[in-house]
Amino acid sequence: MRYYDESDIAAVLDEDLALDAARQVFRSLGRGQAEAFASVRNAIGHQDAVFGNKSGFDRETMALGLKAGGYWRNNVAGGLPNHQSVTVLFDPDTGRPRAALSGNHLTAMRTAAACAVSIDALARRDSKTLAIVGAGQQAAYHLRAATTVREFERILIWNRTTNRAEALANEASRFAPEVRAADLEQAVAGADVVICVVSSFEPVVPADSVRPGTHIAAMGTDTAGKQELDPAIVAAASVFTDDVEQALVLGESQHAFRAGALERADIAPISEVLAGRRDGRRRVDEITLYDGTGLGLQDLVTAQLVLERMERRS
Repeated sequence: MRYYDESDIAAVLDEDLALDAARQVFRSLGRGQAEAFASVRNAIGHQDAVFGNKSGFDRETMALGLKAGGYWRNNVAGGLPNHQSVTVLFDPDTGRPRAALSGNHLTAMRTAAACAVSIDALARRDSKTLAIVGAGQQAAYHLRAATTVREFERILIWNRTTNRAEALANEASRFAPEVRAADLEQAVAGADVVICVVSSFEPVVPADSVRPGTHIAAMGTDTAGKQELDPAIVAAASVFTDDVEQALVLGESQHAFRAGALERADIAPISEVLAGRRDGRRRVDEITLYDGTGLGLQDLVTAQLVLERMERRS
């Protein structure tokens, strides 16, 4: 079994390939051709770290395997990425391990690609302003993926520390004529599309800042207790997700659900939209929300396509 490191993967994995993988996963799920197995994610009681694994099988790409890893909050102080993981692919015919791929770049790319797919499927076609809430490590990936599926005229960026917002704004200047750091409510209220990528355990985005017709991609909440949005936003929105059960336990939906403001039946799998089995946005003034909790299948199919591209080049 061969191991591929971050440089191997970065050499072949671009936004277009990541988007192909994300769309493939959602279509396979919507057609009943893929299954995401139960995930495990727990605090380990050391270094303030969270560790877990996600696994699954896509019969259309024959991607079988698991992604194991987690979030080491203190890594940034040592110059390391907070997210650390590895994806292992198995031969579905024999069960033999095929390859192990370092998962940091792969995970960041597939997460941003799923966000971009939600924008493509659910945001208004006349959306011109993008707001990014949070300017940490993941934000640049989301910026590049979002601007792959839509052309924005204005990009507004907020972060708790202004210097990070300004640094991301400098990078974003390649993708829109008007780009600037902004205060939180100004950014959200002025946006047609809002990407939230904040690691927080209390709400960051207030309910009265979201205007009708906005599409929100909540990408930072992937653990019980985490929260980016006022629950009133979730309760008022048409909610879509990658996995309904995960959304209720790990995703942004958990808080509105526990408060009784959101029912399980109110949450729609985005896979059904991609498979043509369910409508996405139905009204211009509708607030749509994508609760992105992250699927092991996204890692596996992305890894599968990366491995196939590597093998074709060798």
